[in-house]
Amino acid sequence: MTTVKTDDKAIFERRESGARSYCRSFPTVFKKANGAILSDGEGREYIDFLAGCSTLNYGHNDPDMKAALIEHIQADGLAHGLDMHTNAKADFLEAFERIVLKPRNMDYRMMFMGPTGANAVEAALKIARKVTGRTNVISFTNGFHGVTLGALAATGNGYHRGGASIPLSGVTRMPFEGSMGKDIDTADFLNRMLAEPSSGIDAPAAVILETVQGEGGLNAASREWVRRVAEIARSHGALLIVDDIQAGCGRTGPFFSFEEMGVEPDIITMAKSLSGFGLPFATLLVKPEHDVFGPAEHNGTFRGNNHAFVTARVALEKFWADNNFQETVLKRAAYLRSRLAETADRLPNTRLKGRGMMLGIDVGSGELAEDICSRCFRDGLVIETSGAHDEVVKVLAPLTIDEETFARGLDILDAAVSEIAQSTKLAAE
Repeated sequence: MTTVKTDDKAIFERRESGARSYCRSFPTVFKKANGAILSDGEGREYIDFLAGCSTLNYGHNDPDMKAALIEHIQADGLAHGLDMHTNAKADFLEAFERIVLKPRNMDYRMMFMGPTGANAVEAALKIARKVTGRTNVISFTNGFHGVTLGALAATGNGYHRGGASIPLSGVTRMPFEGSMGKDIDTADFLNRMLAEPSSGIDAPAAVILETVQGEGGLNAASREWVRRVAEIARSHGALLIVDDIQAGCGRTGPFFSFEEMGVEPDIITMAKSLSGFGLPFATLLVKPEHDVFGPAEHNGTFRGNNHAFVTARVALEKFWADNNFQETVLKRAAYLRSRLAETADRLPNTRLKGRGMMLGIDVGSGELAEDICSRCFRDGLVIETSGAHDEVVKVLAPLTIDEETFARGLDILDAAVSEIAQSTKLAAE
């Protein structure tokens, strides 16, 4: 077998599409990963504060998931099964029912589709439209729900929307909490627009929201705002869809990001860390009365990823069978907030954003945020930006990261910010 030199990136330039993105910010060839550590072909280690954009909440190559997957493969367990019944799927469904649904008194059906979060969003929007007989969907400024056409219509990001090259219809955008300033109640604004017969907004099939807008800049909705939006959706005959693809699976503390908000979404979209191991896997939870699709009305060739069923079951049993993991995540989140507050104080006009282990620093400038992330990568930390102008330095460390590694990663971030603060001060003098 011919192998590429560990530092040779020419093949990527020669053959990979220009649509590639993350590799532009992290220009090395990664070879190994364990826990919160990535290693490149030259043996250099990097602390991972990206975690597959919240796909690796439990870190890289969790040993228990890896062992279960190897055992499944060695026993000739199914890898691909369309949506046929398999023991791996049965075991996952039973674990999800026992560990997630029943303790929370949640009654949902699980629907499996293509393995991306965007496909889960597509299915959710189609269900809402079929249930209500309406076509319009309410989404929010800075929301990100995927880049396939239906999901992209609900996505706010102008750059991604431009990639469609056709009109994106069927969605009305409303302002997210806080987007119009502290003094404007955007939930009340939404209600007024829906209640006004001459507002020009068609009655919606659904309202879709993220409780924390991951790609939109870590805008975190309050409990009161989410509850109010849920009430508005119900009063106007619309389904409530919570997109928990990035904020779910413990990223904000609880398994679901909305758990402590007192709402019961009609549909919940999940993907990213659902498999626990970084394997492609998406689903939506739908209340039984809204489970209206006929056989294969929405499907996908890879909706039966049995390898993901195996690792997802282990993730549930290992991390969510009791409250210990959630409590640990919340402690790490408190430490993260404290450390980021200290770092943010080194630069003027900054603020913390987000919730739980989904936190970042808004530095007010995409150029400045990118400079910080570049310096971090130089010093061995993988971290990215988010926000409408890429102005937020976003920490998405694995939830399982050990204290020493977490502290070292935050030290690197703090040093990068301090370095920029010092150079800015010298330039001003």
